[in-house]
Amino acid sequence: MFEKRKTNPIAVAVALGATLMAGCTSATTSVSTTPAATAAPVQVAMNGTPTMASGVVAAGGENNPPLAALGPVPVPPDNPQSAAKVELGKMLFFEPAVGGDTSTPCSACHDPDQGWGWAEDISRGYPGTVHWRNSQTVVNSAYYPRLFWASSVSSLEAQAKSAAGGAVAGNAEFDIVEARLALMPEYRQRFNEVFGDEFPLYRNAFRAIAAFERAELVQRDAPIDNYFNGDKSALSEEQLRGMALFNGKANCIECHNGPMATDFSYYNIGVPTLERWKEDGLAQITYRYEMYAKGSNEEMYKNYKDDPGFYFRDKNSWNKGKFRTPSLRYTAYSAPYMHNGTLNSLEEVIDFYNAGGGHNMFSKNKSKLIKPLGLNDAEKEDLLAFLEAFSGEEIAIDRPKMPDYAPLFTKAELMMEKK
Repeated sequence: MFEKRKTNPIAVAVALGATLMAGCTSATTSVSTTPAATAAPVQVAMNGTPTMASGVVAAGGENNPPLAALGPVPVPPDNPQSAAKVELGKMLFFEPAVGGDTSTPCSACHDPDQGWGWAEDISRGYPGTVHWRNSQTVVNSAYYPRLFWASSVSSLEAQAKSAAGGAVAGNAEFDIVEARLALMPEYRQRFNEVFGDEFPLYRNAFRAIAAFERAELVQRDAPIDNYFNGDKSALSEEQLRGMALFNGKANCIECHNGPMATDFSYYNIGVPTLERWKEDGLAQITYRYEMYAKGSNEEMYKNYKDDPGFYFRDKNSWNKGKFRTPSLRYTAYSAPYMHNGTLNSLEEVIDFYNAGGGHNMFSKNKSKLIKPLGLNDAEKEDLLAFLEAFSGEEIAIDRPKMPDYAPLFTKAELMMEKK
């Protein structure tokens, strides 16, 4: 058994908010641009290339890509890997200067000691704010064709930029970030070596961070990988029974399939609203700001206390409450689970699906295919054991030493100034 992890928006947000305030899924209906329940879910091949499945089928159907070992990490041709770029990206991942007030580097919300995510239900936010969704692990995120819970960006580079500049995340102004980095001689040297820049450029900072994530935040040797690479002793008898349940009675394979154990599509499975979120004033201010920024209508803005998910991307009402199927990889270290962190352990996740999912304010969009699984205690234990096979050893790295700012004056220069 693995050890489970411990568990300002901008001024307009505060003003608007104050005015108002006086996973392992069964077969489901995917996101679609029409309300048809038969829309084909988006699939991704082992190399990360999106493909389309021919439709939703029953458990064990031939249209579900089988589970498999992870292949090589896909690398975009416009951002090739190099050792120097990876090392620069590693430094920048932990660099406080990348955040707005120098307190929110990437590692602030994706902590190596917390599964490369954040161990609370909702991610920490920029000082004076709180975020509004759970912080996912970045381990194996290089295989995702799109990033974030509603897949709002299409690359690691774009994800890093969006997070660094987000009002309730890094809240950085990129010209200021560039100026800060330029004041550190080591960064100027490294950016010049890697990119040929005279001064650090923020777009290249995010390219370096992405290169680091593709190189060092990847796990391809979990027991499930070893098993599918030919080592049949990699899974225990209990885990093999769990795999049979996964592919059969529990029907997890319907959405958690392929090498990443996700179909990369979007579903409403009835994840309940996080109770503390409903009445937490700061959380609701953040939420109103996000709705305002994403163009929600007045009725939603005034009355909603739950996350519409994919609806924010296409404004189709039948997509309210839908989120991307998360990968099962590295989940032994990435609790809590779901977009709002409302489930604290893999045992709770199994119980959630065994009961037929849950309910939220968008339950009318909940897939009618979600239903009780009828797993007994022994079967739940077997399934839990198999889910743990998607995680290998924790990824631990030595945190880099952060570069120093150049001194304003040398001692001799300072003495000259005093004269």
